[in-house]
Amino acid sequence: GILPSNEQVPGEDYRVNDRLKVYITEVKKTTKGPQITVSRTHPGLVKRLFEFEVPEISRGEVLIKNISREAGSRTKISVYAEDRNIDPVGSCVGYKGTRVQKIVEELRGEKIDIIKWSDDPRDYIASALSPARVLDVLPASAEKSAMVVVPDNQLSLAIGKEGQNARLAAKLTGWKIDIKSQSQAQAAFDRSAPDDNDGRIP
Repeated sequence: GILPSNEQVPGEDYRVNDRLKVYITEVKKTTKGPQITVSRTHPGLVKRLFEFEVPEISRGEVLIKNISREAGSRTKISVYAEDRNIDPVGSCVGYKGTRVQKIVEELRGEKIDIIKWSDDPRDYIASALSPARVLDVLPASAEKSAMVVVPDNQLSLAIGKEGQNARLAAKLTGWKIDIKSQSQAQAAFDRSAPDDNDGRIP
């Protein structure tokens, strides 16, 4: 198999005789036989690792809905179960975190956020911005965009280092996300409200 440089995780060193799990992206027929191209960065690798470690996924009881990944740094994965007696997030985490920890070890320390999928964009977007706490989500369905209000002390956490948390959440949900602190949102509300309106956002 060939692991091209653009399919390698930044910071990972590969040595002869290392045992690595990889994702097959392409198989070509050549005059010298099949040429297999593999990847360590593809989101499909994370999906396959969860299928391998989580019996509920391999049995179809828990479904992986979406994955957004910045390889070597952080992955967000949303999961869902039709059966209300099954906890999809708990199934993926495992007892004392054993299941997800095996995947983290295989990905050499990559952080993984496991999120419960919802068909309600308010709930889904709020969960996707984990670990930040969200006060309110104001979706505009026509544009598939949403303004998210977070406590003032959670703004940097919601956005993430170099915007990573917000970027991964937007990719996971498929929504454009505009994050504002509570004081920023209140100021915007005050500017747009009539002078006699003494209302306050939650």
